[in-house]
Amino acid sequence: MDSFIDELYEKHKVRTVLPSQLLVNTFIDSLLSILFPTYNNKLFAGIEKLEEEYEKNKNQLNILLLHVKNDLKVDSIAIRNSFYDLLPEIYKLLILDAEAIESGDPAATNRDEVMRSYPGFYAISVYRIAHILHTLEVPFIPRILTEIAHSKTGIDIHPAAEIGNSFFIDHGTGIVIGATAKIGSNVKIYQGVTLGALSVKKHMAELKRHPTIEDNVVIYSGATILGGTTVIGSHSTIGGNVWITKSVKPNSLVYHKADLKIEEINK
Repeated sequence: MDSFIDELYEKHKVRTVLPSQLLVNTFIDSLLSILFPTYNNKLFAGIEKLEEEYEKNKNQLNILLLHVKNDLKVDSIAIRNSFYDLLPEIYKLLILDAEAIESGDPAATNRDEVMRSYPGFYAISVYRIAHILHTLEVPFIPRILTEIAHSKTGIDIHPAAEIGNSFFIDHGTGIVIGATAKIGSNVKIYQGVTLGALSVKKHMAELKRHPTIEDNVVIYSGATILGGTTVIGSHSTIGGNVWITKSVKPNSLVYHKADLKIEEINK
């Protein structure tokens, strides 16, 4: 056993010590509270308090980046500065997402309700923040962020996926969006949808394996769309529980014609 412990220790010494989920969760909760005070009912007494919280959030990101500093391609301070320079753009995108949910869901009464209680908005928010960190080539942390959202909502969006503005996830549980998926603007997705790969062979890791969804598409619950060359054309509607592995032209309606039978039970 002693030799095994020695072997483990030698391996542990050269490994990156990843930040705990608690640290990553604290960072994302703090950032969402700064962007949307209604997220956790946190109000700031004045601009000084908001600036204080903003600086604290920057320090939280600094700590996360220190955990992966050996795997960074550029200086952590440069990454941090680039991230916060891009934050106004992230904020604008998230406002458009919230507006899309509010206007697209008859059950939504106002935007604060969307930001506070809709799992789709939370998952999209975490994805957009993780995606920026991914584009800045930060390792590990973006995936930890989206896995936190996955564990809380059942919505699994890879941080490398590309998603346009005004994205609407309704209900959400069971949604999977793969790393090379591309989604246009004004797209609405319901629960149980998979945008996946036809093959999970490792040698295909660098290829586009997941579908492209063009603008103004609605995908209803349980639909499975697979393949890197599969394109769902703009203004199409994909019905529930369909299985698609080939491209669909714009303005298409795709659905199963179910042979539903209802018979009266004689008692």
